[in-house]
Amino acid sequence: MRVELLGPTSVEAEDGTPVDVGGARVRMLLARLALDPGRPVPTGTLVDDLWGEQPPADASNALQSLVSRLRKVCPVTLEPGGYRLGVAAEDVDVFRFDRLRAAGRLDEALGLWRGEALADVREAPFAAAAAARLEEARLSAQESRFASGEPDVAALTAMYEKHPLRERLAGLLMRALCAQGRQSDALRVYAEVRERLAEELGVDPSRELRDVHLAAVRGELGPRPVVDRLPMRLTSFVGRDDELADIAATLGRARLVTLVGPGGAGKTRLATEVAARHPLHGRGRVWFAALAGVRAPEDLAGAVIGAFELTFTGDPLRRTGEGMARIAEVLGAGESLLVLDNCEHLVGAAAEFATELLRRVPNLRVLATSREPLAVDGETLCQVGPLAVPNGQTDVTGFGSVRLFLDRAGAVRPGFRLDESTADDVRQICRRLDGMPLALELAAARLRSMTVRQITQRLDDRFRLLTSGSRTALPRQRTLRAVVEWSWDLLTEEELLLARRFAVFPAGADLAAVEAVCLPDPLYVLTSLVEKSIVDTVEIDGEPRYRMLETIRVYADEQLTASGERREVVARFRRYYRDLTARWEPLIRTARQLEAIEVYEAEQDNVLAALRGAIDDREVELAADLLGGTFWYWLVKGDNERAESSVRDLLELGDLLPADFRATFRAMQLIMAAVPGVTDGDEVTAVIESCVASGAVEKYPSLSIALPMLAFLGQNTELARREVRRAQESADPWARAGAEWAMSFILADEGDLEGAERARDRAYDRFTAVGDRWGSAMTLGMKAAFVSQTGDHQAAIELYRRGLAVAMELRSQDDVVQQRWRLAVEYARMGDHEAAEREIAGAEDFARSGGNDQLSALLDYAKAEVLLRAGKVEQARALSEAFRRRATMSSLLSSFAEEWAATLDARVALVGGRFGDAAAFTATAITTTSDRADMPDLAGVTELLAVVRDAEGRPDAARRLLALAQVIRGRLDLGDPDVRRLVDTHGEPEPLTITKTEALREVRAEAGVD
Repeated sequence: MRVELLGPTSVEAEDGTPVDVGGARVRMLLARLALDPGRPVPTGTLVDDLWGEQPPADASNALQSLVSRLRKVCPVTLEPGGYRLGVAAEDVDVFRFDRLRAAGRLDEALGLWRGEALADVREAPFAAAAAARLEEARLSAQESRFASGEPDVAALTAMYEKHPLRERLAGLLMRALCAQGRQSDALRVYAEVRERLAEELGVDPSRELRDVHLAAVRGELGPRPVVDRLPMRLTSFVGRDDELADIAATLGRARLVTLVGPGGAGKTRLATEVAARHPLHGRGRVWFAALAGVRAPEDLAGAVIGAFELTFTGDPLRRTGEGMARIAEVLGAGESLLVLDNCEHLVGAAAEFATELLRRVPNLRVLATSREPLAVDGETLCQVGPLAVPNGQTDVTGFGSVRLFLDRAGAVRPGFRLDESTADDVRQICRRLDGMPLALELAAARLRSMTVRQITQRLDDRFRLLTSGSRTALPRQRTLRAVVEWSWDLLTEEELLLARRFAVFPAGADLAAVEAVCLPDPLYVLTSLVEKSIVDTVEIDGEPRYRMLETIRVYADEQLTASGERREVVARFRRYYRDLTARWEPLIRTARQLEAIEVYEAEQDNVLAALRGAIDDREVELAADLLGGTFWYWLVKGDNERAESSVRDLLELGDLLPADFRATFRAMQLIMAAVPGVTDGDEVTAVIESCVASGAVEKYPSLSIALPMLAFLGQNTELARREVRRAQESADPWARAGAEWAMSFILADEGDLEGAERARDRAYDRFTAVGDRWGSAMTLGMKAAFVSQTGDHQAAIELYRRGLAVAMELRSQDDVVQQRWRLAVEYARMGDHEAAEREIAGAEDFARSGGNDQLSALLDYAKAEVLLRAGKVEQARALSEAFRRRATMSSLLSSFAEEWAATLDARVALVGGRFGDAAAFTATAITTTSDRADMPDLAGVTELLAVVRDAEGRPDAARRLLALAQVIRGRLDLGDPDVRRLVDTHGEPEPLTITKTEALREVRAEAGVD
């Protein structure tokens, strides 16, 4: 049972449950007995202390009645000397306060107070004197805390104003003011105290206060120099503001905090900065013990003693115990912070040392750094990882890794800055060096003799490159190799085996992959590597995924080569990812699509490494299986460049490849190259027939879309229809959906717009039924474009938004950006320019976050159209020029560049009143669209030419061109406000009875195209 008197009187049972004591007089009795815990109090004393000069008529019976009521909740006994409360002194907060105060544990002592002492029993005759004594003890403890702590002028002033006659308090306030350089304020306090003492008490200030006054007059109490026992900080601290705040907060709660992380992460520098900013540093109560040079556990105490600049002699076998006593003596003189740096090679001894020291010194806090935890009770871990690195973002100035590199680069090469000539190299250095501070500092040091581009080009040989560390640093911190070797040397044989084999995973791995490739039952060894900061973990859907920092992986890969195990480990690695992609590839086209994409996203670099390795080693069947297992994922995610390069490299193996694979991926290669134009018809036919003859059409569902579209782009409509029919009869429901999707293109090109829309509806329903979001999103985009041409902008926007939502689920950057910029253009066509600009801005942010220059170029085009619709001609002109430059350099957009830029330039010239230029630019666009026989696009530029002719004052030509556009597409684009204006002005064009070929020829003639 505990009794509390430092505030309202209260009682708690052993389990902490509050006990209801009863009425005021019972609480008075409890309080009086608790002031003499465990000792009998005479009945006469109790009567006097409870009732004073007016006791009740039968005082003995009244007291006995109170005791009876108190006994119901507290152990009270009658003994020869009086009544005794059966609690120990330690169970009464008054006596715990006295003990803690005597031990110098002032914060804990003062923390026991909950208000004024005996607050609810002050009417009792004994209470006033007892409360005054306790309040005096409290004030004295507060003064002692101020005397030993950091000068706090605000708190001292507030306390002084409540107790203006306390001379010690006035002296403390004077010292605090002087420490802030406020000597005149301190002298004013002295004058006030002297005057009050004379007026109210008729005395002079004490000798102690006069001494403080004299010291203040002499200027002896100015700001005290800080005793700095931390390592010299010769460079600025960059990039870890959040960690600083978190660790400082953690040190406020926990007595042992360990910064854990890999070598080179900057643990020592971070710990030093935390210690330098800690309040105890300003009071000279911070010590730093560097343990990196300590080799034997028994030398640890001696190393700490050395950091304290103390010495001790005697029997070497007794030095640890004596050293601990000396250390505890120094640290126990007040609140203290001890930094134990680099504990990993002495982790057991460091754990015992820290535990014993914390036990001996209650006011001590320990901040340790290590590559693995000390693993003791009460330890709080703070993980120290790499600095944040850019991942494709355009603006990288806010990333910690970039800030650190630029800071250190500026020190060795004044004037070095981030601009167009250096940004890409700086981004690459920060990313490839994992954002590790030591590696970045070593790389920046190379700028003394290299350009930033030369550094980037040599990162594959990073251990030779990064060797320019400080000559005053420890040997293991002067080169990147030495940093890694220090950690490597601390591993057991089993840990070394797993660590070097793990190097085959560039993207890390889950437990199943590690078990299949590296080591049976690897969990305990793997977790040990995590503990030692060789491997780290991220959690994906509740399951851990393990990975190595790239620098550690490069070193581990060297060790794998040296071990002679590389061939067998790599073989297992490639087989594992062939089997994994074989399992998951079919699911990309099902309701488990998102689950499959998550697997591919996590494993993509591993799959690519297995594929590239198999190609390089001419493991033909394995390479074919790996490409077949990941190609469709690349297309769904819009990773066209990777898909094209992998197909090209594998097809170079020629006849070594299986016939069905060779035919399929030659078809894929052709269709990727054909967009947006046509390709050689004879080769298209030959490749399609090879896919049929080899049985590829039964093996690869993607051909249900690829072959009809390839034939369509090759202008062989009959062959395209044949392949659509073949796919429509497939047993695979996804293939049947793809067939309808391809059919919608054929019908739209032929002008059967209603038939095309029915095919799209069937495609959408079937893609939705099988759960393929990619097919659904594409189809929704096509349906939105169709609806837009009817002039129903709201319905089109709704469809675009549905397509965008599906694309967001897929996390397909290409599809998200395209859906969003088409949405922006639709808003602009509707006249809602504010919404259009908002959507473009959102698309730009999304593209910028992924660093996709190709998408950024597309957005220049879309933004220019949005700006034109809003009448912002000059801004649109600048974006048109930017699009032309960027699109010309893009591998995918280069074939579009001339056509799209010409269309954009024509619109800019038209709004600017330069009708001749507008006609010339439109003629260029008509040339390219008609050459590749793209009827929907040709209809669009024909309508643009009609607008130009109308602006030139040639309404008859404008009406004829509208009629020709109607023949080519099957209808006019009434969602385009310019076309709608022409129709409103000149009426609906009369239907023509000519063929599309004749209409095309007439359009070219009108445009002046040969």
